[in-house]
Amino acid sequence: MVAVPTNTLHELADGVFVWIQPGGESGVSNAGAIVDEDGITVVDSLMVRSQWEPFAAAIEKLGLPVRRLVLTHAHIDHVGGSRAFANASVLGSQQTSDLLDGEMPLVAYKAFMPAFDKEFDELAEIGTRPVTHLVTDAAQLTPRVELLPATGHTDGDVMLLVEDVDVLFAGDLCFFGVTPLAFQGNPEAWANVLDVIGELAETIVPGHGTVGGEADVKLLQQYLRHCVAIARGDQAAIPPGPWDAWPERDPRDAINIERAALLAQGQDVMPNSMLRAMGFN
Repeated sequence: MVAVPTNTLHELADGVFVWIQPGGESGVSNAGAIVDEDGITVVDSLMVRSQWEPFAAAIEKLGLPVRRLVLTHAHIDHVGGSRAFANASVLGSQQTSDLLDGEMPLVAYKAFMPAFDKEFDELAEIGTRPVTHLVTDAAQLTPRVELLPATGHTDGDVMLLVEDVDVLFAGDLCFFGVTPLAFQGNPEAWANVLDVIGELAETIVPGHGTVGGEADVKLLQQYLRHCVAIARGDQAAIPPGPWDAWPERDPRDAINIERAALLAQGQDVMPNSMLRAMGFN
């Protein structure tokens, strides 16, 4: 992993900026910005005002128009601040569009991320922006930015490759130094797609955790494959490893293993362990 300052707009490469939030636990995600000749492409919008307001202010100081907001997937910690970029087109998958068009599940958000309880009330009042342009296939969005749809963490993940500086914004297909969460994903498919992701760019910006590269992708892949092996009954527990230092192993281990087991049984449903974490049972 690469040491990057947190809660600041850091220029990672020429015209490519990252906003890394420390910790990377539930509700604490990363964002970024890419400068093209016509203006800025923002990558994700964080979740609540205390997060997106300083991020948007830092983007404004670049002195360029924000033309595009690309949302990497349909989870509130990446899309909640979309109204901060009122004049940008909003790009995302069908799943992301469905989330933003639907009713905000406040009870679930508050139960799963209680630290943001009061800010969720404000978020429900101001709302989010809808997706204006669906991402369905790989596409060259700008001269610098290529959009790469994928599945694994969700069925509607979108990555952004900035090939001229060898940087990939992977969204939540990458968690570095933080326990991943696959309650809507497919741990086996996710582990498999990481073979490709690790080769796309030398520098990878994850959805959670700090900036890394192929070695960090491999660790995430190993962890996910352990979860799948347990779900199949091939092993009894996740063995000791670098993941022992990752935050939120409990309850995420149980959620990831249960999700893999459900999919192996042909049941594409949310794990009961996740429903409990969201206050539903």
